[in-house]
Amino acid sequence: MHWYIEVLRKYAVFSGRARRMEYWMFFLVSAIISAILLVTDEFMGWKLEMDGDDLGFLSTLYHIAIIIPYLAVIIRRLHDTDRSGWWVLIALIPLVGAIVLLVFMILKGNEGDNRFGPDPKVETAKW
Repeated sequence: MHWYIEVLRKYAVFSGRARRMEYWMFFLVSAIISAILLVTDEFMGWKLEMDGDDLGFLSTLYHIAIIIPYLAVIIRRLHDTDRSGWWVLIALIPLVGAIVLLVFMILKGNEGDNRFGPDPKVETAKW
């Protein structure tokens, strides 16, 4: 939960670097919260019907609320692998782009400082 809160504290921080742990823990906690909200929406009957798709009211609000921190942590994660944040746009390429971005999220970050800042693992070790 610490990693999830840490990403929310850096709500719109697009500079710096993010460790794999920070990204994947945020992703995991967000997925769990989304699942709980979807079940709650289903149970309460709170559906938004758009173009024939049923969207849950609470889950839609949650996704709108975390879109900026999620984008920020993706960009910081790309910075950790010494890639520009513009690489996030590769996800716009159907299927292939999402796979490439997933690989970037899985790759180990650069050891030591890079052009985007100091190594986040070293900073964490100082605490």
